[in-house]
Amino acid sequence: MSDVRATLDITREVCPMTYVRTKLKLESLEPGALLEVVLRGTEPLKNVPRNARDEGHEVVSLEPRPDGTHVLLLRKQGR
Repeated sequence: MSDVRATLDITREVCPMTYVRTKLKLESLEPGALLEVVLRGTEPLKNVPRNARDEGHEVVSLEPRPDGTHVLLLRKQGR
């Protein structure tokens, strides 16, 4: 598996665009690559990890940051 890491900031997006942007970024990555997603708000915090899991991607971690945002680390699964 690759440890290539990309970053996506969706703190200014609202649902459903939060996951649409995440999905598009995942599609651009190689299988096994890591995607770090910076998100803000209750809906993205609940929906983005759930939607990623539903599509078969691995939620590696979800960490709060002092500024009120969260950092979600996803690993793209191969298809």
